[in-house]
Amino acid sequence: MEARAQARYVRVSPRKARLVIDMIRGKEVLRAREILQFSDRNVAEVVEKCLNSAIANAERDGVRPDSLVVKTTYADEGPTMKRFRPRAKGSASRIRKRSCHITVIVATKEA
Repeated sequence: MEARAQARYVRVSPRKARLVIDMIRGKEVLRAREILQFSDRNVAEVVEKCLNSAIANAERDGVRPDSLVVKTTYADEGPTMKRFRPRAKGSASRIRKRSCHITVIVATKEA
């Protein structure tokens, strides 16, 4: 049994989100929650909300949370907002404000 949840248009770069996501991939749900609660990264809060949503989706189908494992997590690139910053001699440089779509899939433990 699998359940998934997505957080879309999160205003953090996918590269930074992957640092947190890689820490919980393959872990039991309770251990993953612990890791996210004590992570120093700001994106850990968003990932934790997404994980809790995936757990709630699994509970709707009658699965107990302590029997779940984080099967897959990934952060895809979202739209990039382009801004400009003034530079020397009348030139400008581009600032790319990146976003990402975070997906968490939980599944029951394999026996």
